Amino acid sequence: MKLGIVTDSTCDIPRFLLEQHEIEVIPCVLVINGKEQIDGIDITREEFYRQLPDLKTQPTTAAPSIGDFSTRYDTLLRSGCDHILSIHAAGTLTSILNIARQAAGEFPERVSCIDSSSLSLGLGFQVLAAAEAAELGLQAAREALESTRRRLQVFAALDTMEYLKRSGRVPATVAMLGSLLSIKPLIELTNGEVKAMGAARTTHQANERLSKILLDGDPLERLAILHTDAESRAREFLNELMQRASQSVPRDILMVNVTTVIGTHVGPHGLGFAAVRK
Repeated sequence: MKLGIVTDSTCDIPRFLLEQHEIEVIPCVLVINGKEQIDGIDITREEFYRQLPDLKTQPTTAAPSIGDFSTRYDTLLRSGCDHILSIHAAGTLTSILNIARQAAGEFPERVSCIDSSSLSLGLGFQVLAAAEAAELGLQAAREALESTRRRLQVFAALDTMEYLKRSGRVPATVAMLGSLLSIKPLIELTNGEVKAMGAARTTHQANERLSKILLDGDPLERLAILHTDAESRAREFLNELMQRASQSVPRDILMVNVTTVIGTHVGPHGLGFAAVRK
């Protein structure tokens, strides 16, 4: 069986891995001052984060259209795929999965849509696990994906809660952190929910909290350091991590400037990680 793998641009998988595993990515849409921008095509991440603090109107995001999905599914099936595994951002946070399912209805029993319950490399690592197992068939790919999801952790220390408050994508109890002054909110994304995990007074303290969470658990199978236009902070965090526990972290660590359609909701200068435990 030839299995096609499809995801959306919130996966944050680097281009070289997408090409290596022949993963199809359907881009989401960012709306800035009423103008639609295709995620990863019409505006770079660096350009977006430079503009974000000065924008008078909060950017909004939109899912791809049903046609975007159905066209991609049709192309893959016509090119020889027997089945498609379409893996997407948390259904509780975005309509992407629901739209993918509507498109899949045009191809009965040939497209399986999966809710990753995550974002960024939390989604991306599940997609990669499925792609790596794709040659073994649909069942093996699904089992690899589900195993990865069970062992996944996604945490972030934001520079501010203001952007999440504006987006309306978090519960009121989490948004209340934004009413406090001079804090760095810590959040966890788990089972499709954004949960408040406390706050730190300084960026250094926030980094320390993230490091402790990362190093206190079981050894790591996969790791991505995530940031929103905060590369120097991310590299400093990674360097300190390697000095403390170089033997317990994977060799191939990804560093990713998070895509615009996520960044518009979490704001610039944030740091986080997506990790899969062994």
